[in-house]
Amino acid sequence: MEKLLVTSALPYANGPLHIGHIAGAYLPADIYVRYKRLKGDDVVYICGTDEHGVAITIAAEKQGITPKELVDYYYKDIKNSFDKLGISFDNFSRTTKPVHYKTSQDFFLRIYEKGYIYKKDIEQFYCPKCKRFLPDRYVVGTCPYCGYPHARGDQCEKCGRWLEPTELIDPKCAICGTTPVIKKTYHYYFKLSAFAEPLRKWLESKDWKENVKNTALGWIKEGLKDRAITRDLEWGVPVPLPEAKGKVLYVWFDAPIGYISSTKEWAEKIGQPNKWKDYWLDPKTRLIHFIGKDNIVFHAIVWPAMLMAHGDFVLPDNVPANEFMNLMGDKISTSRGWAIWIPEFVDAFGPDYVRFGLAFSLPEYKDSDFNFYEFQQRVNSELADNFGNFVNRTLSFIKNYLGGRIPEAKNFKDMDLEVIKAIEEAPGKVGALLEKFEMRKALREVLDLSNLANRYFDYKKPWVTRKTDAEETARTLYLCASLVKTLSVLAEPFIPFGAQKIRQMLNIKDRLTWEDAGKLDLPAGLELGEIEILYRKISDEKIEAEVNKLKSRLKKPEPQKEEKEVEEKKISYDEFAKLDIRIGKILEAEKVEGADRLLKLKVDLGDKVITLVAGIAKFYSPEDVVGKELPVLANLEPRKIRGILSQGMILAAVDKDGNVVLLHPDKEVPPGTKVS
Repeated sequence: MEKLLVTSALPYANGPLHIGHIAGAYLPADIYVRYKRLKGDDVVYICGTDEHGVAITIAAEKQGITPKELVDYYYKDIKNSFDKLGISFDNFSRTTKPVHYKTSQDFFLRIYEKGYIYKKDIEQFYCPKCKRFLPDRYVVGTCPYCGYPHARGDQCEKCGRWLEPTELIDPKCAICGTTPVIKKTYHYYFKLSAFAEPLRKWLESKDWKENVKNTALGWIKEGLKDRAITRDLEWGVPVPLPEAKGKVLYVWFDAPIGYISSTKEWAEKIGQPNKWKDYWLDPKTRLIHFIGKDNIVFHAIVWPAMLMAHGDFVLPDNVPANEFMNLMGDKISTSRGWAIWIPEFVDAFGPDYVRFGLAFSLPEYKDSDFNFYEFQQRVNSELADNFGNFVNRTLSFIKNYLGGRIPEAKNFKDMDLEVIKAIEEAPGKVGALLEKFEMRKALREVLDLSNLANRYFDYKKPWVTRKTDAEETARTLYLCASLVKTLSVLAEPFIPFGAQKIRQMLNIKDRLTWEDAGKLDLPAGLELGEIEILYRKISDEKIEAEVNKLKSRLKKPEPQKEEKEVEEKKISYDEFAKLDIRIGKILEAEKVEGADRLLKLKVDLGDKVITLVAGIAKFYSPEDVVGKELPVLANLEPRKIRGILSQGMILAAVDKDGNVVLLHPDKEVPPGTKVS
């Protein structure tokens, strides 16, 4: 028996859940957990809402309410969505609970006392109107790389580039629109760089999904930098140091600690307050984090490093991250209204239909697409005509022609033996796929067994043999009823509500296990319960209504319109001629203090040497660029970045993954050579 602690990423309590959230971190985890419970493993499934961070405070301020009012509302909304869908958490907590505050502060103090947290003076934007320092997401402006006019201070949503707030062109306070000023402050930093080698060795020992492992190792190869873990906010877990008044823990420091505090809360609820230690402190525990790919760096690098620094807790055994789910051929966008919200989706179709439709499209190894018409086709052909039809035709036949009782069977032969073998092997086949987190293939295996069952029923023709060969009919219906029982167990992780209905129709009152799915142990004479249609088809009218509802709320916000205008705008030759683009040779390069992504460069332009600041430190070290010849926009209006007057801009390419690629002449040319 395995001991497992399974978590799903803590959802932000600043908005409702849509299908992309569920497909990424929650349905795959619930399928896996339900399977492990059926296996008889010791498994605890933990989650909760993430209720701190800048995204919460910005959303609250824009709505004119307090952060507490916002998170209280969305905690209930999110929990309701999970309940409707049958996501079976053992505990669903909140990061605003006292147990989480204490756990986070104790965690901070432990690694602070061990020397892995230090104080550092930095420069940061300050809003003179709001009278406060601005965390990165409180600053908006134009991306210096792609010109997108609504980039955030931490990242440009259009080109994907990581940014420093001071890199933004024409930066503004996200709340009041005032131009901020730079002031000195300080923050506490976690020594992430100290764990580069331990993390590398640990990751290389793991048999994980390639996208997760390669992404994490790629970050380490680029060089891990210490991370600020505090913010100047009123909302959050206060830093537990007397001299740190007004500082709170950065959300990405305290959020994963929520897995520990939620487990503590679970232990309290079951009346065994120390039970959480049996999982977090036992090296035999398999800690498994289900997340979306946007959380890989935090769960495969930052969080394990925090756990290593602390020293007491188990490290993740696996981080089976999923890719993104799109919708009807386009990216899900809550700002544009292009999303399917979970409560209304479940209300429209029922939880099993939603779970089945999403499980068929899980983005396990690449981005997937949810399409209402494909959803209808799969439900109708597979859930209704294949799976549901077999259950109903079998149990209805027994009810109508065999007195409603499981018949006694003997002398199995020909195709009977093929079916018996399939029943015995099915739990192993489906289970092996679920162990590898291949939920889609596992579901396909279940449906293949249902297909075999329908073929067997048709081949045996019990509607004919009931009149001529009672023993043959008994053999056929006994095995069909056994297949129904087997399918109810194997399908339970995917469609738990239907699985429970099947066992009610079979009149099985005992809890079945995964092992039971492979047994021919239905007692002859067992009287069936009330038979009902398991799944009905979805009508064209129903699908069209949902598609029209989705399209009706699609809107194009102003940022998208402005982006389109930027892309389509033409410039004249005279305007282009104003650009003074020259080949510059980099003479010196050094990192900008307090800015992880910036390099300060001295560049020879032939007739002069200029200083410029470039956001390439994540991709190139100072040693990499010294001596290189690059195209430089030399007549760009100078501006101060981190207190340095930048007198130009390097021209570079950005690939599809957001990586900066420097451009070079194909042969050596003198510095200052014009590019035209």
